[in-house]
Amino acid sequence: MTAVDNALREAFAPTGVLRASINFGNPVLAIQGTKGEPRGISVDLATEIARRLELPLEFVTFDAAGKSVAGVAAGDADFGFFAIDPVRGKEIAFTSPYVLIEGSYLVRAESRIQSNDDVDRSGVRVAVGTGSAYDLFLTRELKHAEIVRGSTSPEVVNTFLRDELDVAAGVTQQLQADAERLGGLRLLHGNFMVIRQAMGIAKSRGADAAAWLDEFISEATRGGFVRAAITRHQIDGVSVPQMAP
Repeated sequence: MTAVDNALREAFAPTGVLRASINFGNPVLAIQGTKGEPRGISVDLATEIARRLELPLEFVTFDAAGKSVAGVAAGDADFGFFAIDPVRGKEIAFTSPYVLIEGSYLVRAESRIQSNDDVDRSGVRVAVGTGSAYDLFLTRELKHAEIVRGSTSPEVVNTFLRDELDVAAGVTQQLQADAERLGGLRLLHGNFMVIRQAMGIAKSRGADAAAWLDEFISEATRGGFVRAAITRHQIDGVSVPQMAP
């Protein structure tokens, strides 16, 4: 790793405290513990970054990915954990991906929609979390179906049911948990996208900070830190990208 100096610490934490943006809207990345404290892969990574930078750490929590991105872009947090997307990339410098997450579609058990290919048709209404990676991706990809945005990704299934929509789109694990909890729902086979989950820092923090963060996450991915965190938090259905030694 590149040596840490005061200039790098200042770039990461101009307030003197390293503020990590944590998104509770994606249970693959973080969840709330029994006392409301953040737990998960992103929390472990943030803690390790603070240790290496020798800075005190503070968690800034959000209930949706879009809000988490906006917090980092606005300077309310110093870095975060985001799906790589060209829209977000206007203000955020992304690292290499450290985990791959699948996005799936959920429908009612009796729905005529049987495959992912059936979704993009006129008259089909798809619920997504506002500003989520799925929202950004499907906004570009769906040509005929209508996108209906809910407040946050965890609320997607509630929006889908309340508004009598045809499809809910989101994190496979979240949709699977909702299907098992509520009954009468089913996931369509396969994924409609694979999210490349990365870390990100505002481009305004400078190229050196962005490069150091990318070096950190590449080392954490290649060296087994990320895989160990996935195992520790019992996260299923995700994979770690293969990286050159």
